[in-house]
Amino acid sequence: MPQNLLASVMPDNDAPSNFARSTTAEARGTYADPEWVEVLVDCPGVQGLFTYRTGSVQVQPGDILSVPFGAQQVGAIAIRLIPQPPPDLDLSSIRQVEEVVSPGFFPPTYWTLLHQVADYYCATLMQVVRVALPPGLLGRSQRRIRLTDLAKSLFSSTADPTAVLDPAAMQVLGKLQAQKDGDYTWQYLQRQIRGASRGLQQLLQLGWVESYLEPPTGVRPKRQQAVVLTANPPDVSLSPRQQEIVDVLKRRGGDLWLQELLQLCHTSSSVLKALEQKGFVVIQPREVLRSETGQSLQSDLPKLLTTAQAEALAAIASLQGYVQVLLHGVTGSGKTEVYLQAIAPILQQGKSALVLVPEIGLTPQLTDRFRARFGAKVRVYHSALSDGERYDTWRQMLSGASQVVIGTRSAVFAPLSNLGLILLDEEHDGSFKQDQPAPCYHARTVAQWRAKLEDCPLILGSATPSLETWVSSRVNPEKPISSSLDPLPLYLSLPNRIQARPMPPIEVVDMRRELKQGNRSIFSQSLQDALQQLQAQGRQGLLFIHRRGHSTFVSCRSCGYVLECPHCDVSLAYHQTQADATSWLRCHYCGYGRSQPSHCPECDSPYLKHFGSGTQRVMQELSRQFPQLRCIRFDSDTTRTKGAHRTLLTQFAQGESDLLVGTQMLTKGIDLPQVTLVGVIAADGLLHLADYRAGERAFQTLIQVAGRAGRGSEPGKVILQTYSPQHPVIEAVRRHDYEPFVATELQQRRSLNYPPYGQLLLLRLSSPDATAVRQTAEKLASQLRPLCDRTHCELLGPAPAAIPRIARRYRWQILIKCPPGSSLDRPALIELRSHCPAQVSLTLDVDPLSLL
Repeated sequence: MPQNLLASVMPDNDAPSNFARSTTAEARGTYADPEWVEVLVDCPGVQGLFTYRTGSVQVQPGDILSVPFGAQQVGAIAIRLIPQPPPDLDLSSIRQVEEVVSPGFFPPTYWTLLHQVADYYCATLMQVVRVALPPGLLGRSQRRIRLTDLAKSLFSSTADPTAVLDPAAMQVLGKLQAQKDGDYTWQYLQRQIRGASRGLQQLLQLGWVESYLEPPTGVRPKRQQAVVLTANPPDVSLSPRQQEIVDVLKRRGGDLWLQELLQLCHTSSSVLKALEQKGFVVIQPREVLRSETGQSLQSDLPKLLTTAQAEALAAIASLQGYVQVLLHGVTGSGKTEVYLQAIAPILQQGKSALVLVPEIGLTPQLTDRFRARFGAKVRVYHSALSDGERYDTWRQMLSGASQVVIGTRSAVFAPLSNLGLILLDEEHDGSFKQDQPAPCYHARTVAQWRAKLEDCPLILGSATPSLETWVSSRVNPEKPISSSLDPLPLYLSLPNRIQARPMPPIEVVDMRRELKQGNRSIFSQSLQDALQQLQAQGRQGLLFIHRRGHSTFVSCRSCGYVLECPHCDVSLAYHQTQADATSWLRCHYCGYGRSQPSHCPECDSPYLKHFGSGTQRVMQELSRQFPQLRCIRFDSDTTRTKGAHRTLLTQFAQGESDLLVGTQMLTKGIDLPQVTLVGVIAADGLLHLADYRAGERAFQTLIQVAGRAGRGSEPGKVILQTYSPQHPVIEAVRRHDYEPFVATELQQRRSLNYPPYGQLLLLRLSSPDATAVRQTAEKLASQLRPLCDRTHCELLGPAPAAIPRIARRYRWQILIKCPPGSSLDRPALIELRSHCPAQVSLTLDVDPLSLL
């Protein structure tokens, strides 16, 4: 079957990928009045390129298009214009491009990077495109069902016409009648009604409903009415009010937004229309850029550098072309100032810089520092922006102007041309790795590829570098996974804090001893004393807890029953916003919530106890024991709304609070010079996880949170509470010993062929059918064993995941461990998806950071 005939006749989502020709997605130039274009379509299960007529639509490579495909309209990307269609296609079957949604969204060289991501992470090119693009561009038409006029007239009569309907048709009809407009998406009706297809067919035959396609609605430029003074106004008289408007426009440069002008002149739109009719002004729509602007800031000048900072900056400034740089600086050593002064000459050369941070919460503070230095050249790109803001920011990046883009992991795909520098701050952070949806990419790996393609330096900054970066960036105490012809990496060290400020001493408190001494509080005596002195001394502190909520789980003291999520194999966490609020249980995996029962569901006992401590419980205990302390809670529950990160940090920085209580967000580069006390409530929750990276993560987290103390003129202090004071990680943290800890950790990794020496591939399978997912996992494992044997890879599993069920889906895993120098055949791995039944989903996670 010719491929465009397939695009014409296949129903929604049914076009198989083996009909599409595989080809390289590159722009190959344009032709005079080209009539055909090859596009990549956004349709699940479809790969390769499809040919369309351009017709009257002006299409260029890199444009986002809307095209007919099967029975629907889908988003597509123009890859290349061709002088004539492939000879195997029937010209009458070639369909026409509907419209250009957004022009020029993909620079030609960009495709090399997208292909590299797709190949390495075992994903389709369209999956990578979806991750790279701002949301809302690749729209898809929806099938909708609505009542016809015939049906409405029938049901307005007294007779009951529904006697002829089967139950499914009755339910479909009931849903439509209950809806105000008598209109629902077909997808919704299928989810709600068993046998909806059968019922729909009967209603269609009776003519009571009709099926139609709702065109895709994507993100578009925002337009607003503007009033513009004409260059040569006619010689006619004006009323005093009209003359006032003309004078205001002259003083304001000749144009103003319509609404702004109406407010300034206290006039109506009819007066403006009269002015327009006289030829004095033109009222026209203009685009308004949606972007995150932040607050107005005073300009900032470069700071005087320490000797170590100056040496690091000089080394970076001397770089030509691609080099990977590890800037290893202790907390408070001034890495950000080095970043700023390294970027300044890049902008002066007319080039751009890309700065990646691990969390949205980190962007307000970092963005403010960059905007104070570089002004309007700074742009922000992350998922907390609206779709419109991300769309407009993306288009600004395409302009080619010299700029600095600061964003989270998806910003690694920012379409900046003429890149002069890529920088990852806190490069060790796990937030740079995407778990879902596919591709499961790591922004650090993609940044390395992009820096090579752009031939520019890549700076990886951290006080606690990941072991992968430590091994690959040293001039070789250790070998990386694979050898390379890349230039030798550069290791730069900032071993001391600025102004020679001391690292904060870390006091490790044995909570077992506290209990023996009769202290049953979640705060040790040492921490209680420090909190008592905090406000009296006019200082501020941080309390770190690795969990949000109130308590980890709720259990019956009579029978031991633990209240669990009905959709996941995990306990429900106890949440309580304030003392008199309703007690609430919530699943942190699927979002399920319920009120806490008054009695045990198993034995009807009233004795339910809360175990473990989260941020909410710590806040309640602080309120009870230290009512004089002003506290702010800083976790994912309190920072859900837009701008909440900035608001809370600003309140704290302005002295409106004595204590900031939070989770992992406190560890991610926050610079608060007035903080002198850091308390870690329970370090043990970080240590005892069934994951080979648990020690590395715990060390990084504890060192990072400890590093928030003593960054100003006053010395800092850290109180770390634990039930395992002799644990090697706790000992290394207490001594601030990064290199000895790394040496021990690397020795263990090498002996087990774990990264950075070996490579891991994790296959995650899930399904609502427990039997289907188990059988599929066993089938895939049997297919993988011969492949692993040939490449000397080790296959572990299949086995149920550490949490066997999440959101009503049963989960199994297969882990493949490859020794140094060997790897699995990527096409063979991708082929595994074809062996999974429809109800079983398979995720291929290359280089997973978590095995849980």
